[in-house]
Amino acid sequence: MATGSSGDGRRVGILGGTFNPPHVGHLMLAECARDELGLDVVLLVVAARPPHKVVDADPGADVRLELCRAAVAGEEGRLEACDVELRRDGPSYTADTLRRLTAERPEDRFTLLLGGDAAAGLESWHRPRDVCSYADVGVAERGADDHERARATLRRLGAEARLRPFTLPPVGISSTLVRARVRAGRTVRHLVPRAVEDRILEGGLYRS
Repeated sequence: MATGSSGDGRRVGILGGTFNPPHVGHLMLAECARDELGLDVVLLVVAARPPHKVVDADPGADVRLELCRAAVAGEEGRLEACDVELRRDGPSYTADTLRRLTAERPEDRFTLLLGGDAAAGLESWHRPRDVCSYADVGVAERGADDHERARATLRRLGAEARLRPFTLPPVGISSTLVRARVRAGRTVRHLVPRAVEDRILEGGLYRS
């Protein structure tokens, strides 16, 4: 069972990623999960060293954290940027992140927010049973995805009861698309929050 209670603690969503840069699709996922799953707040947890991918055109984890803070400015208490993975060395394993957050916020209850593909592949993660012991698993439904692959994975991990599906409208936006448009000198207006766009332009990020 996840550490925490529904009494004094908050129901906290965990949306992890490189956020390179954060875009409106990230915020839509966070808000849909917050609304449908009854979460009090969603933390955008910036990965310092993702264990299974290279961060393309990385301006640095500190810069990505700054962009996340810009993206959620004015949303305090609903959406918050989180630096927990920047405060430790080594790969940014979700099991370690959830363990630390549980220690720091013992009264809170956590829900890890994932897309269907990520949830279906949870068995390949570092210490997946630990992940499920610390948090529920909120899975975004897109199109025809009915969560059956995610449900089967969680069943094999002995954590089917952890599944918390929610609906996400189709969003054709990715950080890769945003970076490509910046490199091409094209506008990213309305693809990222205005404050993120301003910081990208002011800092000359993603131009090469």
